[in-house]
Amino acid sequence: MNRIVRKHTLSLLIVLLGGGCAYVDTKQGEWIFRPTDATWRGVRELPSSFVEKTIPVLNATAAAGSAPVDYISAWWAPVPGAAAGTPAPVLLYLHGARWNLTGSITRIPRWNQMGFSVLAIDYRGFGKSAPRIPTEQSANEDAEGAWRYLQTLAPGAKKYIFGHSLGAAMATHLALKYPDADGLILEAAFTNVPEMVKASQYGFLPVSLLITQRFDNLARIDEVKVPMLIAHGTDDAIVPFQMGQRLFAAATSRKRFFQADGGSHHNLALRYFDDYTRAVTEHFALPATFTASRHGTPATTQATTQTTTQATTQTTTQAPAQSSTQ
Repeated sequence: MNRIVRKHTLSLLIVLLGGGCAYVDTKQGEWIFRPTDATWRGVRELPSSFVEKTIPVLNATAAAGSAPVDYISAWWAPVPGAAAGTPAPVLLYLHGARWNLTGSITRIPRWNQMGFSVLAIDYRGFGKSAPRIPTEQSANEDAEGAWRYLQTLAPGAKKYIFGHSLGAAMATHLALKYPDADGLILEAAFTNVPEMVKASQYGFLPVSLLITQRFDNLARIDEVKVPMLIAHGTDDAIVPFQMGQRLFAAATSRKRFFQADGGSHHNLALRYFDDYTRAVTEHFALPATFTASRHGTPATTQATTQTTTQATTQTTTQAPAQSSTQ
C-alpha cells in the first residue's frame, strides 16, 4: 500500500483502540471518506458541456429540529450532440474517497466519449454538497437521491451505475435496491473495509470487530441481479487486484471482468480507453458510438456469462503488449 493508505490506516487504528462508540463512528467516517471541499490541482472551471445541479436528498439521521431534507451537488454532462429522440444511455458516477468531483474531471469526459451522458455527484461533506461528516448510511442516501433524480432528468434512457473504489460500495447498494438498473460497473472495488485494514502493515492488530462502517461488497454482491462489469488494474497500489477477482468470483449475475495489465488505481479509463470501451459496449450491448481521442495500452479482458442453467462460459483474450504515450 502507498504512503497515504498507511498513514490513514494508522489513524483509524488509533481511533478504534482509544475512542468511545460515537466518537469512533464519527472518526471512521472521517478516515474512510477523507472529505474535502478543496479543488483538485487548481481546477477553476468546468468544461462548457457540464451543468451544475443541486439535488435534494433525505437526511434520515437529522437531529431533532433539523431539516429532514439535505442537498448534494452534482455535475450533469450530457453526450455532446446526442440526436433528438434517441436518448443516450446515462451513467450515475459515484467517486471514491479523498477527492471531490474535481478529482474526476479528466475521467468523466471519457465516459461521454464512450457514449454515456453522466450524472456525477459529491456526497455530503464533499465539494459544494451540504457540510457533514459522511457515513456509509449518508452516502447511500446521497446515491439513492441521485438515482431518483436521474429518473426525471433522463426519462426513457437506459441507466447504469458506476462506482470507483469506495464509490463501488454505494454503487453495489444501489444495484441491490434498484434491480431495474440496466447495468453496474465497479472499478477498483475492494471487498470490505476490515479486509483493507488487514491487508495493510497493521493487519495483525485485532480491530475488525470494532469497525462499524464496513462497506461489505463481498457479503452482498452475490445478491445483485443487475448485469455487471468489474474492472481492476493489476498494479493497483491502493486496492489489491485480488479483491476485484474475489468480487467477480462471488458475483452471480451476468458478469464480465476487465483486467488492465499494469493498470493503476486511477488510470483505467484513460490509459486503457479503447479496450475498456469495447468491454463495456459488448457486455451491455451498447452501440459502439464512441470516438477514441487516443490509443491506450491494450488490456486483458475476461468475460463470463452466467446462463439460467448455471452453466458458465469463460473466454480470455490476451492482447499483445504495445507502447503507450499519455
